[in-house]
Amino acid sequence: MKIEISQRLKNLPPYLFAEIDRMKKEAIVNGRDIIDLGVGDPDMPTPIHIIESLYESAQNPANHRYALNYGMPLLRNEMASWYKKRFQVKLNPDTEILPLIGSKEGIAHIPLAFINPGDEAIIPDPCYPPYISGTIFAGGVCHIVPMLESNGFFPDLDKIDCQVAKRAKLIFLNYPNNPTAAIANEEFFKKVVDFATENNIIVCHDAAYSEIYFDGCKPLSFLQIDGAKEIGVEFHSLSKTYNMTGWRIGFAIGSSEIIKALAAVKSNIDSGIFQAVQFAGIVAMKTDKSHINSLSQMYKSRRDVLADGLNALGWKVPKPKATFYVWMPVPPGSTSTEFSKMLLEKCDIVTTPGIGFGRNGEGYIRMALTVSEDRLKEAVGRIKKLHEK
Repeated sequence: MKIEISQRLKNLPPYLFAEIDRMKKEAIVNGRDIIDLGVGDPDMPTPIHIIESLYESAQNPANHRYALNYGMPLLRNEMASWYKKRFQVKLNPDTEILPLIGSKEGIAHIPLAFINPGDEAIIPDPCYPPYISGTIFAGGVCHIVPMLESNGFFPDLDKIDCQVAKRAKLIFLNYPNNPTAAIANEEFFKKVVDFATENNIIVCHDAAYSEIYFDGCKPLSFLQIDGAKEIGVEFHSLSKTYNMTGWRIGFAIGSSEIIKALAAVKSNIDSGIFQAVQFAGIVAMKTDKSHINSLSQMYKSRRDVLADGLNALGWKVPKPKATFYVWMPVPPGSTSTEFSKMLLEKCDIVTTPGIGFGRNGEGYIRMALTVSEDRLKEAVGRIKKLHEK
């Protein structure tokens, strides 16, 4: 029997990390001590009170049944309360909040609610890959808009062709940004609202990293801007904020019409979040603010260890103001893939080549601060030895 994959799978961009992954696995098999700065997965455990909540809820047989697609009212109420406290954004928990099996799931599915074959989505580049894959799975066309360092890693909305803007159904945004770590200001978000309103475009803002920030640079919610709730949604996640990446719980908030359409897609694809995880999510969002403060302080210390250490070697490593990523320019003479391979081959350090986030990611590598300070110091030491050879 001949098995042939669908055209939509064929249309996906190539998996550019495959060779790095192969080399990493080979190195581990050979017993080499790998420092993995490639994956954005927190290394700290989920706080114990959240784990205990899951344990208690999982013992209740009532939580073993299918979950409601819209999630428990208690969960949506807590999400509304959390957003009101953090961003002063008032939400209707019955119509403007949709729990998700991780924010990635909602981001990947939202094009199915609005994109018909041939419709366009505006996608800044470099970007989190599901913006592209979700659009392709819906049969849409990705209109790529560069995000350049010279423009603060913001897409230049004024340079988007007016005909493209009129055709586009969605625009994806992500601040604090993965991979560049850029933070959006009020001026930019106001410009986005005006652009989307004028062109009848739905804004999909990914805010998964909003709670990891440094140096007093507290990120905004897109929904804090007047008119934003009428034309867009924001995706949030408990993954990074509470070290719950494997738990798969997030939410979309914003326009009731957009939320309703996304919920219709989900009702045909999944059966909601395990209810015990929903109870744990409620406990997580009630967690004292000191948890988030200590988490940010930990990542700030790690950032300083890595950036200061590499800059002392003559590298040009900017210190991010948010996220747990360092977006570092590649030294002249190497592509991002070549440089990542070199660090793995000669230093046993895994990084992510920028080209994997889109063609405008070329010239950079991403380093994740998801290992201990001691391991980061070790990474700097290995690179220093390489310099000394």
